Amino acid sequence: MNDEFYMDFALKLAQVSEGQTSPNPTVGAVIVKDGEIIGFGSHLKPGLPHAEVNALKMAGDRAEGSTVYVTLEPCCHYGKTPPCTTALIESHVQRVVIASMDPNPLVAGKGIALLRGAGIEVETGVLKEKADELNKAFFHFIQHKKPFVTLKQAITLDGKIAAEAGLNQKITGKEVQEDVHFDRERQDAILVGIGTILSDNPLLTNRYGKTKKQPIRIILDTHLKITPDKKVITDTNSKTWIFTGSKVEKDKIDSFTQPHIEIIQLSKPIIEIDELLTVLGKRHLSKLYVEGGSSINASFLKSGNVNQLITYVAPKIIGGDSAISMFGDLNVKEMNEAYKLTFQKVEVIGEDLKITSTLK
Repeated sequence: MNDEFYMDFALKLAQVSEGQTSPNPTVGAVIVKDGEIIGFGSHLKPGLPHAEVNALKMAGDRAEGSTVYVTLEPCCHYGKTPPCTTALIESHVQRVVIASMDPNPLVAGKGIALLRGAGIEVETGVLKEKADELNKAFFHFIQHKKPFVTLKQAITLDGKIAAEAGLNQKITGKEVQEDVHFDRERQDAILVGIGTILSDNPLLTNRYGKTKKQPIRIILDTHLKITPDKKVITDTNSKTWIFTGSKVEKDKIDSFTQPHIEIIQLSKPIIEIDELLTVLGKRHLSKLYVEGGSSINASFLKSGNVNQLITYVAPKIIGGDSAISMFGDLNVKEMNEAYKLTFQKVEVIGEDLKITSTLK
C-alpha cells in the first residue's frame, strides 16, 4: 500500500460527514503502522473532536512511531477543541502526510512548522486536488468571508424554468428531486425570492436526504410582502431568515413574532447581493444554495458572486414568448459579452441531465 491508498481512505472518511461540519472544514484521518491501519476518524460536527484526535484515540499507545494521513493541515490553535498538532506531537507519531494546506490565517503553514519543529517528518500535497475539491466551500469562506454560492436550476432543453409565470409544475423527474434534496442537506442555507414564495409556496426543506439536517431558509423580500400563511412561515422544522430593504417600517417587521422567523433589514432600499453575502458570512454561513427565479438568478450572476452552477436539463421543449427563462436580463448585447462557463461534470439522473459548471 502507498501514500495515495491511505489518503484516499482518509478522503472517503471525510466525505461521510460532508455537510455536517460547517463552518468548519470536512476532514478525515488514518493512522498506519507496520502496514496496518490502527486508527481512523473524521470530524463529525463543530465542537466535537477533530479527525486526528478521533483516529489517535482509536490507535492508543500504538500511535507512537506511526504514519498519520490527514486530508487537511492539522490545526495549531485553541478553538472549541485543543490543537491537533499538540495531540500528534504528544503521541510521538513519526510521520504526517497531508493533502491540503489550510488557508485559515490561524493555521496556514504554522501547523506543519510545529510538527517539523518537534522532529516529525511531514509530507504535503498527496491527493491535493481531491482534498481541495472537498473543502472548496470552506476555502472560499475563509478567504472571502462570504458563503460559497451554488446557483441551482431545473430547465427544459430550450432553457425555460416554467411554461408561464406562477405555474408551479415540476420540470424534471423524481430522481432529480431526490438528488436536489441530497444537495440541500449539504448546504447551510437555501435562498429564493419573494416571487417564488408567493407563486409556488415551497416548503424549502430536506425531505429525501439521509440526515435530518435542515438548511436555513432565506427569503429575499425587499418590501416584506410575505403573508403569514406561507409554508416557510408556518413550518417550524427550519429557521427562516427574511431579508428586506431599508424602507420597510418597524411595525411591519415586529408583526412577525414566531421564534423560527427572523427579519433582517439591510442598509439600502434595494437588496444588494454583496451586502447580503457579507451579512451571511458574519453569521458563519459558508454554503448557500440559490433556487431562485429568473430575476434572482440574474442578480446573483451580475453581482459576480456565483461560484458554481448546478443545472438540471429535462428532455422537454416549451418554446413560446410567455415561457420563463432561467435568467432575466443580463445586459448582454453581443456574443462576446456572454458569461462564459466551464463544464466540470455531466451526469445522467433518471431521464434528465445534471450539469455542474463554473464561471471562467
